[in-house]
Amino acid sequence: MKPLKRPARRSLLVAHVAVSVSWLGLTVGLLTLGITAFLTGDTTTAQAATRAMKIFGDWLVVPVALTSLLSGLVLALGTPWGLARHRWVWTKFWLTLITTALSIFSLRPGINEAAARGAVDINLVVAPSVATATYFFITAVSVLKPWGLTRHGRRLRVSASSGKAVDGRSVRRTA
Repeated sequence: MKPLKRPARRSLLVAHVAVSVSWLGLTVGLLTLGITAFLTGDTTTAQAATRAMKIFGDWLVVPVALTSLLSGLVLALGTPWGLARHRWVWTKFWLTLITTALSIFSLRPGINEAAARGAVDINLVVAPSVATATYFFITAVSVLKPWGLTRHGRRLRVSASSGKAVDGRSVRRTA
């Protein structure tokens, strides 16, 4: 992929961070509603919480998850960070891919089932809890950028330092 120009890269980065943080907030909201529906003794409150979860699930989960995944992928491929050069980027990609799939194929059907019943079982407390912890971890990895280069990244760095043209892009670190 052709490297993104600075204005496009910065705009996409802002959009990616905003949608990713929105995904975290959405999951915290789903967790709050799931706990409320699970622990309340009031059937009206449980039904209201499950209906609210269904609205979030129907309207927000899929677009937010896919936008986070796709914007992160474009950023990785369109910047010197690359997708497979740094372990933190590679880890974020796979965790985002897995959580997107789980959100679409497990969380949403679970929410729909709970809304139809008007009650939540423990799964709709556990799933958003795990998702929230995962998104906090992904956020921390984004900020801290731990672990260093992958084998592919080390190979590219050695090739670049020896003067060979690797893929036409600089390996220097930029946001």
